[in-house]
Amino acid sequence: MTSGYDDASQTVQADLLVLGWGKAGKTLARDLGSRGQRVVLIERDDAMIGGTCINVACVPTKDLIDSAEHRGDAEPSAYLQQAIASRDSLIDKLRAANRKMLESVDTVTLISGEARFVSPHRVRVRAGNDVLDVVADSIVINTGTSPAPLDVPGADLGHVHTSQSIQHIAQLPENLAIIGGGFIAMEFASMFAAFGSKVRILERSEVFGARLDDDVRDAVVATLRDRGVEIVTEAQVQAIEADAVVTSAGRIPADAVLAAIGRVPETKALHLDAAGIVTDKRGFIQVDEHLRTNVPKVWAVGDVNGGPQFTYISLDDYRIVRDQLIGEGKRSAADRIAVPTTTFITPPLAQVGLMEREARERGIEYLVAAKDIAAIAAMPRPKIVGETHGLMKFLVDPATDLLLGATIFSVDAQELINLLALAMRAGVTASELRAGIWTHPSSTEALNEVLGGLHPAGQA
Repeated sequence: MTSGYDDASQTVQADLLVLGWGKAGKTLARDLGSRGQRVVLIERDDAMIGGTCINVACVPTKDLIDSAEHRGDAEPSAYLQQAIASRDSLIDKLRAANRKMLESVDTVTLISGEARFVSPHRVRVRAGNDVLDVVADSIVINTGTSPAPLDVPGADLGHVHTSQSIQHIAQLPENLAIIGGGFIAMEFASMFAAFGSKVRILERSEVFGARLDDDVRDAVVATLRDRGVEIVTEAQVQAIEADAVVTSAGRIPADAVLAAIGRVPETKALHLDAAGIVTDKRGFIQVDEHLRTNVPKVWAVGDVNGGPQFTYISLDDYRIVRDQLIGEGKRSAADRIAVPTTTFITPPLAQVGLMEREARERGIEYLVAAKDIAAIAAMPRPKIVGETHGLMKFLVDPATDLLLGATIFSVDAQELINLLALAMRAGVTASELRAGIWTHPSSTEALNEVLGGLHPAGQA
């Protein structure tokens, strides 16, 4: 099969070719380049230098969330534009720093252009009128994902946004409808409510946040509603109009719409079939526990391999591939234990390990302790900062006294969950956490009180 490109005018030889400037790929390129290996990194979009995280995902969205929380009495529309400008200034600096990080390595070549495979270890790149081939001993595919498109009448209207385009919305919506009830939807709902929009989340199923424990979901729903967010369940979207979203639950007013319905892999343009690289039915590249594709010495890292879509997982992907290229080749995705997550609503919702629903479904015996943040006497920090929504919840193995899982929905949850994840990996017991000496006032000291309330499941 041919690539559809003209014949290349020249060929570049490399030890390592990285496709896409995500966390795993850029770190691997710098590491191996610094060791004298010939590395080529290809990125088709100059606005994505540094990867998804710093350009359109983790960093810019959290910067906007932080700005929203500090709006105070500022006029909403003008303040939003100031926040967007501040976001852009930060991202410009990070993008420049990422470029400099690789440009400073003599053996790393950066290429801006569209790449596609012509054989298992040959990639053809078009940059304007220039076409060249890169032949590499090892190839790492790191092209990431993009927002899933919405397929309903009116989805192409100008006021319909993705999680990327809405970060540069021209004016603050009076009524923002968010299609989808996942964690991305929650973050943008919390953010735009703080900026001053009337936000409605349109969830197509009967239950919002169905993957959460009932008590956690109730706390999240109550928090969002206290911020003015309306949640509409059983709202299957049928069409989008200029001023509304038509759903099975009725016509929802909206002068702006955010489609937050998941993400899809950026693999179509790569012509993976020319290399014989296997994908699943959604287009994600299939890999083993060492992130190897079915083609020897070709790996897929980051979101494009269908694993958890987190920057810190991409960083661990780097470690796994690096270990195969210049290490002992022992590290694998199977080594990942107690990986934490955080959803940056206000306050943040962080989790690690098992939720109670999962423990019940799997027939795992456990002790449980849960307490509303506002009721934790030994934790004054939320009251000091004026944010007492949420709860803490712990599951503990009654036989070993080890943590099975934790949910922290509170101020500082994004930090505290890392301590708990480390405790799970290191075998620190619940008793040791409960008896810990923690600084005051901090969120950590809540462990003293909440873990003191452990009891068998089903008993108050």
